[in-house]
Amino acid sequence: MAEKSNLPLFETKVFKNRLIFRLYTLSIVISICFYFRILHLPDSKTAEKLAWLGAFFSELWFTFYWFINIVVRWNPSYRRTFKDRLSQRYGNVLPGIDIFVCTADPVIEPPTMVINTVLSIMAYNYPSEKMSLYLSDDGGSDLTFYALLEASRFSKEWLPFCRNFNIEPRSPEAYFRKAVEPINDSLWSNEWSSMKNLYEDMKKRIESVAELGRIPDDIREQHKGFLEWDTASSQRDHQTILQILIDGRDANAVDNEGQPLPTLVYLAREKRPQFHHHFKGGAMNAMIRVSSRISNSPVILNVDCDMYSNNSDSVRDALCFLMDEEIGDEIGFVQFPQCFDNITKNDLYSSSLNVIMQVEIHGMDNNGGPGYIGTGCFHRRETLCGRKYKRGSKTESLRWDHRLRIQDSASVLEETCKPLASYGYEENTEWGKEVSLSLSLSLYI
Repeated sequence: MAEKSNLPLFETKVFKNRLIFRLYTLSIVISICFYFRILHLPDSKTAEKLAWLGAFFSELWFTFYWFINIVVRWNPSYRRTFKDRLSQRYGNVLPGIDIFVCTADPVIEPPTMVINTVLSIMAYNYPSEKMSLYLSDDGGSDLTFYALLEASRFSKEWLPFCRNFNIEPRSPEAYFRKAVEPINDSLWSNEWSSMKNLYEDMKKRIESVAELGRIPDDIREQHKGFLEWDTASSQRDHQTILQILIDGRDANAVDNEGQPLPTLVYLAREKRPQFHHHFKGGAMNAMIRVSSRISNSPVILNVDCDMYSNNSDSVRDALCFLMDEEIGDEIGFVQFPQCFDNITKNDLYSSSLNVIMQVEIHGMDNNGGPGYIGTGCFHRRETLCGRKYKRGSKTESLRWDHRLRIQDSASVLEETCKPLASYGYEENTEWGKEVSLSLSLSLYI
């Protein structure tokens, strides 16, 4: 057992034996820099010599730029995690995860698409009581809030369905679009059909309200959160709207099998026309502050609303890196590649970014790490909040006990957290100067 406890939680394999690719790269460099220009030496005329030198130096610069870009592909590294080792060592003390989903416009980003992303994340193969999901709605739309309310109800059926039948992917829309109805197993077939009908009914209700363009009075009576919207509210001018739709601390917040549900929070940060809101960076800043009061989990995952999670073990994969005993403390974030649906079979326009995701990011990983691409990324909270890393230092930052969370009621938390999402929180404050600036920049590099 002692030997097993020392085994790493992930391994790295460097792709080697790429001699042909390297020779090809060097041959192009030599051909451009020397062979072509030597065969085309100018005559003795001064003008021709100047033109030749200009072209030669231009090609040298282009070759240098091209070589820097191509060299990252020389030794891509690929990593494999050992989730069984993670469960054996940290099964009872896995850290909490705060998940940030960002949306900005209910027209460009339809509410049904947003909640499919939310549901795919709520159904992660991870203890629900340790997950808190925050939907940042920069559109400040009651339509998006209504869709999230419907998703919170549907999750009571969807999460047990995913858990019992181990389905993938766990976005309802993606799953039912690709899956074939089972016909050999009557029990499974009935469950499958029933769940699909529940999803289609929910989808129709949301789309009907979206087509209507407003929330009917009978729906407004279903939740107090609709009172936050008034006739004076607009997308660019409204107060903070914060509603905890599922309070994971509540013993009654369970699915239809009695298992706990993740915490689910809707946030539309305050906006005023005279203040810059800093787009996605500003939304992330607000969610970091609000989540620090509600759940304060040591790991943060941020996801765009139009990219559902296609792997229910993503959290455990990320934690294999962050919790590795040997070098886990040297890792600030874990970046997952993006996958794309509905592209042409042969990817004629490179819309799936195959080269970037499958080659270049892995190449950068072997040369100091890939860049942050803005979504599908697990961060240490302390890293985002400005903690400086010192080589050799060990931290207990991932130690987290959900039982020690703030015990204020959900209604009290909603009121006390609203100032944290105000438009002026970052203006001339220590938080705004020390933390938010670096975070906003990191989201736009």
